[in-house]
Amino acid sequence: MSQESSRITSLLALGWDRVHLRYPALNDNQVAEIIKAVPEEFHPRLRLHGQFELAGRFNIGGLQLNSRSPEPPPGFAGALSRSCHSVEEVIEAKRDGRFDCVTLSPIFPSISKSGYTPSLTREQMTCAASAMPVIALGGVSAGNIHMVREMGFAGYAVLGALASARTEEELKTITNTLFKI
Repeated sequence: MSQESSRITSLLALGWDRVHLRYPALNDNQVAEIIKAVPEEFHPRLRLHGQFELAGRFNIGGLQLNSRSPEPPPGFAGALSRSCHSVEEVIEAKRDGRFDCVTLSPIFPSISKSGYTPSLTREQMTCAASAMPVIALGGVSAGNIHMVREMGFAGYAVLGALASARTEEELKTITNTLFKI
């Protein structure tokens, strides 16, 4: 877990706007250990995809709602974002009015999930990206980032491209190649 915390800290130190913590297989205590090992100054730039109870224990920057965790805990007043997989979900999130941004996935064939490919056309993605701040997710890499920009996304999120980086130098290369929100 300390290696995970080190990678998170490295990304934030390199200037990433935020890091989402998505650990469906870990319990609250395990995720808390990861967060504790990240310097407190970076906690406001973390966003939880589950284990929402931890938001009250740490100065977490926000929560990402999804099918596993569709509502924030009662009384949560921080930033919210939402996982979307269709134009309709993006429009619904905009109508809801609670979200500072949403992610839309997959944009390209996933690097980390075999067989997870886009169901939306490029035109649909461009339409969704114009509705509100939408972050492109799924298969985003240095080789296709120009298309993310062309479609009008507010930013991007990467998982597979980062997972394949083994050194801090590789992380710097990815960070310097891609644009951020």
